[in-house]
Amino acid sequence: VIKCKAAVAWEAGKPLSLEEVEVAPPKAHEVRIKIVATAVCHTDAYTLSGADPEGCFPVILGHEGAGIVESVGEGVTKVKPGDTVIPLYIPQCGECKFCKNPKTNLCQKIRITQGKGLMPDGTSRFTCKGKQIYHFMGTSTFSEYTVVADISVAKIDAAAPLDKVCLLGCGISTGYGAAVNTAKVEPGSTCAVFGLGGVGLAVIMGCKIAGASRIIGIDLNKDKYAKAKEFGATECISPQDFKKPIQEVLVEMTDGGVDYSFECIGNVGVMRAALEACHKGWGVSVIVGVAAAGQEIATRPFQLVTGRTWKGTAFGGWKSVDNVPKLVTDYMSKKIKVDEFVTHTLPFDKINEAFELMHTGK
Repeated sequence: VIKCKAAVAWEAGKPLSLEEVEVAPPKAHEVRIKIVATAVCHTDAYTLSGADPEGCFPVILGHEGAGIVESVGEGVTKVKPGDTVIPLYIPQCGECKFCKNPKTNLCQKIRITQGKGLMPDGTSRFTCKGKQIYHFMGTSTFSEYTVVADISVAKIDAAAPLDKVCLLGCGISTGYGAAVNTAKVEPGSTCAVFGLGGVGLAVIMGCKIAGASRIIGIDLNKDKYAKAKEFGATECISPQDFKKPIQEVLVEMTDGGVDYSFECIGNVGVMRAALEACHKGWGVSVIVGVAAAGQEIATRPFQLVTGRTWKGTAFGGWKSVDNVPKLVTDYMSKKIKVDEFVTHTLPFDKINEAFELMHTGK
């Protein structure tokens, strides 16, 4: 058993608490990882807020991390102690019908237990003050050591800087893949990206790499425009600057609508606007943002009858074990940006401050 520091969420709506936790050794087909770096994501904040119906407490959150394998359980063959890895919230077992289907990346092998905050055998590897602590998204990267299933880990280039590539565990991969895998953005096309946070910037990067000629960024926070342009946005607009709905503005700006739109916020009203901003006959709108539980999307069916397509994406459609190492290689060879997404680097004990920076859009 390893004793280490972890940021524990004891209950919903309260700040994280830095505690000493006990991390049990890995069982069969499990891997214990020393986490070197982790990022904060709105998904962690969503669960912490209490709005997530799958949220269980007390829990160790975090799902964008990178580290070094400390030890492995029986039957683990893909990684060994000392390997550099990224934990994966969408695993890839290679055996379920989802993994065998090239159309999806949604491995279902450990979905049930992962959703309950437990390891595949139905138990937890974390305890604190004599209490069992739940796992989160199969990763729990807000701990100096974590235990994950062996199908939830990608071995990456040992030379990669972990304080950067941890972002490939969620946000960057998600946005980039939404553009290149889910939408399959084509050269010369026009795109609209709603929400210019980390995921939105990654979508812009994907659209640019795919050869889009016009990329319109949409956000209420104008402080984000300079960064969006750095990533490839050709122009940025705020819905507050117009008297009419933003979809009407975009349709006028683009002679009938955009070829591709992306919702990177998780707001069902914006999802509708993003679809309706698409061009009749061929426009494709991808939902990337995760809306709160119980919310529903709406539009007039005629929008779809007249040739628009509404799609969604999880982790950018990447089959995780196969593709995360390739994304790291693409970063190392300067094909994709990662460093530019990092705005602040804080010590672990300032994790609540990191959440405040995220909430204020900084």
